[in-house]
Amino acid sequence: MALKHLIIALFAAFLSLPALQPAVAEPFRIVGFGDSLMAGYGLDAGQSFPEKLEAALRKDGHDVVIANAGVSGDTTSGGLSRLDWSVPDGTQLVILELGANDMLRGISPELSEKNLDTMIARLKERGIPVLLAGMRAAPNLGADYGRKFDAIYPRLAQKYDVALYPFFLDGVAADQSVLLEDGMHPNAAGIDRMVERMMPVVEQAITAALQAEAG
Repeated sequence: MALKHLIIALFAAFLSLPALQPAVAEPFRIVGFGDSLMAGYGLDAGQSFPEKLEAALRKDGHDVVIANAGVSGDTTSGGLSRLDWSVPDGTQLVILELGANDMLRGISPELSEKNLDTMIARLKERGIPVLLAGMRAAPNLGADYGRKFDAIYPRLAQKYDVALYPFFLDGVAADQSVLLEDGMHPNAAGIDRMVERMMPVVEQAITAALQAEAG
């Protein structure tokens, strides 16, 4: 009888233990933070840069989710004003793509750089890695403006030691076959080209972020 009681007691104790659940890995969380080039202006659902980049990364074996925080018409000033609530806690990488509208409006490169500088600093304070997607000035704005504007992105990337993709529209700008009728925004084929060209840099940024998290 004593043995029977012991078995019953052990079984009851086992049942009272909290259930052990297998650990489920969370997907790597990215925010694409930018303007209409990020938002997917003029494109159908599923064709924006964040959506196609997420699909390409998943196809390549990366468990990621990418939130589209692109706002058409946004400037660096607009981005700075919404940064904190557009990038939630737990974000593991921000692709920061802003400045095109500043350039098109002829906004002072010094102001654009100050805004981008502040955004990167805030994200770094929160421990969120940044991949800076650069922009280049249109030739019609003049050599002096172009020189000042184009220097913003490499200078900030060096200052904060963040990953840099020099030109977000690389391989797309000025190629009408991959642009919408406005001649400025990429069409679906243009997004595919942008994703293909940027993929290696994004994968390196993901790897670096995961290594940093692992300590």
